[in-house]
Amino acid sequence: MRRVSHISADMTYEILTALAAFAFVASITPGPNNLMLMASGANFGFRRSIPHMLGIGIGFTVMIILVGVGLIQIFDAVPVTHTILKVVGVLYLLWLAWKIAHADMPDTRDSTGRPMTFIQAALFQWVNPKAWQMALTAITMYAPERSVLSILWVALAFGLINLPCISTWTVMGQQMRRLLSNRLRLRVFNWGMAALLVASLVPVVYAEFG
Repeated sequence: MRRVSHISADMTYEILTALAAFAFVASITPGPNNLMLMASGANFGFRRSIPHMLGIGIGFTVMIILVGVGLIQIFDAVPVTHTILKVVGVLYLLWLAWKIAHADMPDTRDSTGRPMTFIQAALFQWVNPKAWQMALTAITMYAPERSVLSILWVALAFGLINLPCISTWTVMGQQMRRLLSNRLRLRVFNWGMAALLVASLVPVVYAEFG
């Protein structure tokens, strides 16, 4: 996808189309958010995962705005801060992968598993390496002059497109609940989701330290 060198106050149809396509591809492809939602759908169902989905959708939209209006300048001035965020994010995601792998059947008496809350999901975006990459790339490509209006256009595009995309992963997880009613199958599924979550970190780690 070509880099957009300039965006006027009123985005052209061509740029908006390219932005929408980028938001769709970035939102629908596998990543920490989607893998965790699939696991949440399988373990807790769609309804109980709604706060998790809303936290991601709204939290990431707010993140784009804050990154665009100021935080990206910190990374430009002090690049090491981006590296620190990536390290913190990777460590946190490894912990989440461990939690998913050891999740128990949600209806057992000794189960302590709970779906992620709205606030937890919103805050998670700030330690999610893919979310950072998506936000920085979107601002760089589609709001290079970093005007408030162009940043809001980018945030709006993701706000409208991201939530339906990530919801499909929750639905896929929910559809697997009947198959995963057996404790052993659920455990295998959770370990598989945890492994995929860890695998999603490989490109981030390789790009930073490889």
